Amino acid sequence: MISRLARLINRYIRPYWGLLAIVVVLQTIATIMSLYLPTLNARIIDEGVVKGDVDFIWGTGGVMLLLSLVQGAAQIGAVWAGANVAMQFGRDVRDAIFERTLSFSAREMNKFGAPSLITRSTNDVQQVQMLVLMTCVMLVGAPITMIGGVVMALREDAGLSWIILAAVVLLGAGIVVLITKMGPLFQLMQSRIDTLNRVLREQITGIRVVRAFVREPHEAARFERANSELVDTTTTVGRLMAFLFPFVGFVMNISTVGVMWFGAQRIDSGDIQIGQLTAFISYLMQILISVMMTTMLLVMAPRAAVCADRIMEVLDTDSTVAPPVSPTPAPAAAGDVSFDHVTFEYPGAESPVLKDVTFELRPGTTTAIIGSTGSGKSTLINLIPRLFDATGGAVRVDGVDVREMDPDALWARIGLVPQKPYLFTGTVASNLRYGKPDATDDELWHALEVAQAADFVRELDDQLEAHIAQGGTNVSGGQRQRLAIARALVKRPSVYVFDDSFSALDVTTDARLRAALAPETEQAAVLVVAQRVSTITGADEILVLEDGEIVGRGTHDELLASSETYQEIVESQLSVEEAAA
Repeated sequence: MISRLARLINRYIRPYWGLLAIVVVLQTIATIMSLYLPTLNARIIDEGVVKGDVDFIWGTGGVMLLLSLVQGAAQIGAVWAGANVAMQFGRDVRDAIFERTLSFSAREMNKFGAPSLITRSTNDVQQVQMLVLMTCVMLVGAPITMIGGVVMALREDAGLSWIILAAVVLLGAGIVVLITKMGPLFQLMQSRIDTLNRVLREQITGIRVVRAFVREPHEAARFERANSELVDTTTTVGRLMAFLFPFVGFVMNISTVGVMWFGAQRIDSGDIQIGQLTAFISYLMQILISVMMTTMLLVMAPRAAVCADRIMEVLDTDSTVAPPVSPTPAPAAAGDVSFDHVTFEYPGAESPVLKDVTFELRPGTTTAIIGSTGSGKSTLINLIPRLFDATGGAVRVDGVDVREMDPDALWARIGLVPQKPYLFTGTVASNLRYGKPDATDDELWHALEVAQAADFVRELDDQLEAHIAQGGTNVSGGQRQRLAIARALVKRPSVYVFDDSFSALDVTTDARLRAALAPETEQAAVLVVAQRVSTITGADEILVLEDGEIVGRGTHDELLASSETYQEIVESQLSVEEAAA
């Protein structure tokens, strides 16, 4: 873990070596000033106060004041530069995680999960960022203080040096024990933060289901369990941290008592003077404080190492749909899509989800896919925008294998309306312009008219500027679907992919929408995945999918005559409709 922490810091702190150099220089200046002040104070006592030399006191005091001002200015500058380094480091790491997450396929997204990725991008980065800040603020000056403090203390009186050694050994031993105990606890704590985030996100997202099934007590118990586990771990860590500072204070106090006890004997024997003893105590405090500051960083390091390990796990994960090194030049967008003996299998699965699938989409035609749940419909369409890569065969868009095409060029040709449409926080207009930022208001209204969404948008207080909540939760499921369809229409792609995008619409709205779509998509290839037969009866070609294989293809009438599977689907839906009637 420590190696990953070092690798992470080294990778993203390189651009800021200049600021780090400033931190080192200023911290060195501040430390030298602080180390010289006790010596001057000792001289004021021994040569000024004892001898009654007022001029010497004023002169030396003036020098101390000047050195204090230099120390303060250097310390402020060092903290400013260190804070800038840490904040920019954190920003760069978050950017890197975000960019890597955007490159992930659905497989990697499922591996990590949204709650964990959020925790890694925020809390984990913050912990490493805090370590960098504390290192710049405290650790740079700590070694100088420790070494310089020892040298200056020995200059004052070498006879009391054994007290420094004993105090440092005692303090170091206690710190090692604490760090050893806290390392595994930090790892457990980050894991339990992940768990709490996941539970809370599930409960907030699924609040309607929770209430519908009267599961509030059950979900409250789940949250309480996750919360209690985190509290228990955090409390244990807090207890160890709480023990640290009293322990450091005890060592400092007992060391001071020892110095004064044995120092008094040396003053009585004439080996040292009162000012020298005072300076020795000051240097001892500086040494122990520097050890304590180093300790604080060593305490933070295990948690930061755990967080860095989690961050690097994301950054070191390569997407299974990585863009090609030398993409094939994309031809003009025409809307030709072909599946050439495509097979797809999830890692570790017993059998492929898709088996030897071959078909073509042509501009100006509508192809429909129908099949039972789990037949592989959604997986099939996810291969077109390359959310997954085929494990066998090839998917081509405009004659180019999607694995060899530049991702931006590929996605620009595809208008995908997912089964569960997602709207972003913003306005109706900002969501519609997602695929075409420069779209005019007229284009937006035209897309809304085609998608049968114009009427309800006009009823909103601000119409196109009406607020849309995260996920589109402040509009109904049918309205959300129609806005998602309008968003795809604004983009005007050469390939439209509708993944069961009409399921939340009533039959009348569905019919009007399909009639309005026809002239809008006449120059494009259209692929429709549907559960309702009525949605696809007018398709130029219908593919019947079962267990990942195409078991029937043709028009509605042709399949009624030739495909037993299609007949069963039609009969099951007709019987339901008849029963309802």
